[in-house]
Amino acid sequence: MFTLVLHSKITTPLVALKRQRLFSKDGRCNLRMTNKAGSPARGLLYLSDIWTTLVDLRWRWVLLAFCASFIAHWLLFACLWYLLAHLNGDLQVDHDQPPPNHTICVKYITSFTAAFSFSLETQLTIGYGTMFPSGDCPSAIALLAVQMLLGLMLEAFITGAFVAKIARPKNRTGTIKFSQSAVVGQHEGETCLMFRATNIRESPLTDIRVNAILYQEREDQTLHQTSVDFHLDRLGRKECPFFAFPLTFYHPLNQYSPLYPALREGNMTHFELVVFLTAVQEGTGESCQKRTSYVRSEIELDHYFASVVELGIHGNYRVNMRNFNKVLPGATFFKEDRDKDFAQINGDHAETSTVGENRLRDI
Repeated sequence: MFTLVLHSKITTPLVALKRQRLFSKDGRCNLRMTNKAGSPARGLLYLSDIWTTLVDLRWRWVLLAFCASFIAHWLLFACLWYLLAHLNGDLQVDHDQPPPNHTICVKYITSFTAAFSFSLETQLTIGYGTMFPSGDCPSAIALLAVQMLLGLMLEAFITGAFVAKIARPKNRTGTIKFSQSAVVGQHEGETCLMFRATNIRESPLTDIRVNAILYQEREDQTLHQTSVDFHLDRLGRKECPFFAFPLTFYHPLNQYSPLYPALREGNMTHFELVVFLTAVQEGTGESCQKRTSYVRSEIELDHYFASVVELGIHGNYRVNMRNFNKVLPGATFFKEDRDKDFAQINGDHAETSTVGENRLRDI
């Protein structure tokens, strides 16, 4: 377990504030930078890593960048071809009957429109019709080579960005769903905080790992981060090798748990539990991460999840997704008069503790 302290400049009492989530339910971080003085430096950082910036943009901006970059490239070389024709004197001569001592660099470039058309044909390699460069004009051959090289680089960059954006591991996490609420209930004789996750897509995920961070406000107006461990049945902290059906993850609420004092009745300290699920795509081997968060109002005390895995009439297992978010009332645990028993049970072995036997019998 570790704890970090993030100092806040808020002067209003935290209890009086209407808090917004640090992370939305679909995993988006809601933190925003407000230091406008650092904006120019941040802009340079975005430009220095233009690849990541382009991949992170929304699709409408990526399409705009795609169109703008190619149009700008065509216009730039249209200007260069028109300048070459002007400097070579091709704009003032008859291209069908040129003077004997005059070499036309590009046939029939007599206007800027014709230069733009030639630039477009060169970039897209759609073949030359009436306009074509002359082999006796070294300047035209050199400019042709430069445009082709820069055009290939531009096409490779834009095409790579499109492929990277389509194949981002982030898109795969859209088929991973978390339960809308978490529950506190009994699991194998132990009180646990539980949540569910499922993989909607039929292609399985492998090497599932779950981590969680508890963001909790303190009286000194600081935001603390505490690591919270979750396990899957008796796998402990090991990775789950396969993710093809809904899984329930557990966090024991014992005396070492940072969540137990936060969930006690009467404790009005605001907290947010952020869950990170990391998995590997079986087909590509790429790692992806899905996030969600739970606040106090989304944690159901003394409840348990309804069963989702059912046995069909033909002996096959099937998943009933209608029960995925369904919670049922269970035994009462968070009572002030049982706090002492709770600490005593988890301080010793529950199966050998008399107090533990009495508590389980009551529940």
